[in-house]
Amino acid sequence: MTTSYRDALRDSIREAMHADSRVFLMGEDVGRYGGTYAVSKGLLDEFGPDRIRDTPLSELGFVGVGIGAAIGGMRPIVEIMTVNFSLLALDQIVNTAACLRHMSGGQFSVPVVVRMATGAGRQLAAQHSHSLENWYAHIPGIRVLAPATVADARGMLAPALADPDPVVIFEHVRLYNTTADLDRLQPVDIESACIRRSGTDVTLVTYGGCLPKTIAAAEVLAGEGIDAEVVDLRVLRPLDTDTIIASVSRTRRVVVVDEGWRSGSLAAEVIARIAESAFYDLDAPPQRVCSAEVPVPYPRHLEHAAIPQVDTIVSTARNLLGGR
Repeated sequence: MTTSYRDALRDSIREAMHADSRVFLMGEDVGRYGGTYAVSKGLLDEFGPDRIRDTPLSELGFVGVGIGAAIGGMRPIVEIMTVNFSLLALDQIVNTAACLRHMSGGQFSVPVVVRMATGAGRQLAAQHSHSLENWYAHIPGIRVLAPATVADARGMLAPALADPDPVVIFEHVRLYNTTADLDRLQPVDIESACIRRSGTDVTLVTYGGCLPKTIAAAEVLAGEGIDAEVVDLRVLRPLDTDTIIASVSRTRRVVVVDEGWRSGSLAAEVIARIAESAFYDLDAPPQRVCSAEVPVPYPRHLEHAAIPQVDTIVSTARNLLGGR
């Protein structure tokens, strides 16, 4: 059956709520409006206002309520409209949720799942379009997921809710309308990266909204006789370094594609780990394709120019192999 990324998310929330009465969804416009990206459409009628809770426009406040509910034994799913707005809740996520297990000597856990839209490509301008996943991947005490496929969107929520510690899930805005055949639910590993395409000449490492572009780039490269392997990180913390290193050791070349800004990016962390663990396996310096160091522009042509695109990924990989 063909399912969209959006519907897969909704089905995963519905299944979790049927399976466990402690699970509830809260956030801005998740109820009557059905969610900013229509992920929760219809759930209010199905589960009622006690379990589908519209919140005030106060990320700091309602994320804190979700943390308190988790400590009290509930299993909240907290939706933040966009990653940019999550900055208003950094204190709750970083200083509270991520630290409580450590600060309590293991007496408390915070089993809260925080979902948020991220990324550019829909002309939502600078305050709604950035990719700040690396900020959260920097923090000990939380797990960070970036489902890039319909199957991962469908299957990651259940193990995230079963995690005793906070989980942050990033949903790229350009993925909501993507579709795939999803005949039956497969268990999803929220510990490991996934090889989406095998190859021998160069490794392309990416995650989230850049995965479709990277796979498209790999197909273009294949037409030029370059066999690219595509690694989908999908778990940004903890990073699955073993899968990355194993791939790079086979292909001996790597390009990291990351919609975050180049400076201090997740791509930089991936390349640092490769340099630490596989330096002598490399036949060329690692390369990265990142967003331009500017706030994401509103005009479509400028937004397109500011973020990674298929042709940029192709040219970077081609140059890495000597332009062949």
